[in-house]
Amino acid sequence: MIELLTSFPDNVIALSCKGQVTREDYDGILVPAILEALKRHDKIRLLYKTSADFTGYDLGAMWEDLKIGVEHPTRWERVAVVTDVDWIVQMMRLFSFLWPCPTKLFSPSETTQAYDWIIATN
Repeated sequence: MIELLTSFPDNVIALSCKGQVTREDYDGILVPAILEALKRHDKIRLLYKTSADFTGYDLGAMWEDLKIGVEHPTRWERVAVVTDVDWIVQMMRLFSFLWPCPTKLFSPSETTQAYDWIIATN
C-alpha cells in the first residue's frame, strides 16, 4: 500500500510504502500524483519512505517503479529514500548514480534529515 504524505511543498511527492505495494497502488495513487505535480512544476522531488511493516513489491509494482523514473528523466530534481530494507539499500548504493538528479539514502533514524533535505531550497 502506498500512502501519500501531506505537509510538504507542492513540488514534493512524499510517500510511505506499507505492507505489500502493488501495481494498483502505483496506478491509482503514485502515478496520478506525479502527473499532477508535473503539470504544475518543471521539476519535482520525491521522498520515498518504507514503513516498519513494509513487506515488498509485487512484479507489477516493480515494473511501474522502473517506468516512473524512465518516463520523465529530466523532470526529477532530487530523490530521498528513507529505508532500512537491505535490498533497497543495496540497490540504491549500486544504481543511484543512474538517476539524472541527486539522490540520497537515509535510515529511518534520519527521517528528519531526509525531510529537511528534500525541501531544502539549495
